[in-house]
Amino acid sequence: MVKLHDKTFEPYLSELEIQEIVKEMARKMGVLKDQKPLFIIILKGSFIFASDLVKALDYDVEICFMQLKSYEGTKSSGKIKDIMGIPQQIKGRTLIVLEDIIDTGNTLEYLNKHLLAEQPKKIYYASFLLKSSVYKKTLPIDFVGKEIPNEFVVGYGLDYEELGRTLTQIYKLKIS
Repeated sequence: MVKLHDKTFEPYLSELEIQEIVKEMARKMGVLKDQKPLFIIILKGSFIFASDLVKALDYDVEICFMQLKSYEGTKSSGKIKDIMGIPQQIKGRTLIVLEDIIDTGNTLEYLNKHLLAEQPKKIYYASFLLKSSVYKKTLPIDFVGKEIPNEFVVGYGLDYEELGRTLTQIYKLKIS
């Protein structure tokens, strides 16, 4: 068990399970090697996953970062805050957007609109975790590490009020 602020979390995914998921995602992304994709890492949550993923690829990639925020506490606020935008030219490029978790898809929809305005060649979306029971958008997620139920999770980059990101496992909120 892990206590963060006022909440208690119980183990959900081990380090070994996480690394197996990352290796499988990297294997599947091998089909994009010849397109020389630019990886756009969505901060803050995706940084640990992205680091492991790009190291597991069998090819070198360019990376850049964006920071968006939509969560307040354990719930999505429904509003997207753009904290750090696209730092380089993406026109005509193949992009792979790396997310830590996708639930409602509101952030993804917002991001897609802004990226398309810059005229990339193609956009692929990859998420370590997907809450498929709440994702109702039509935008396809091209690479999914693991589908999970609609539970609040922390660790491996995911946080609760800025704590828990550095946990090496993933924990889910314990319901009393």
